[in-house]
Amino acid sequence: MTIVWAVLIGAAVNYVLTSMGGETFVMSDALIFAVLLAGMAILLGDFALKDKSE
Repeated sequence: MTIVWAVLIGAAVNYVLTSMGGETFVMSDALIFAVLLAGMAILLGDFALKDKSE
């Protein structure tokens, strides 16, 4: 489910940023950005934010 949300939020962020910059929205670029965002979210959640076990 994380991947789905990351892709949707990444595409929305890409749309807003391209609209603010006056550029055209390209869906393939949005999907690439969203996949990178999903990968970072998964890596952050799995490795960087682990609970410290004692």
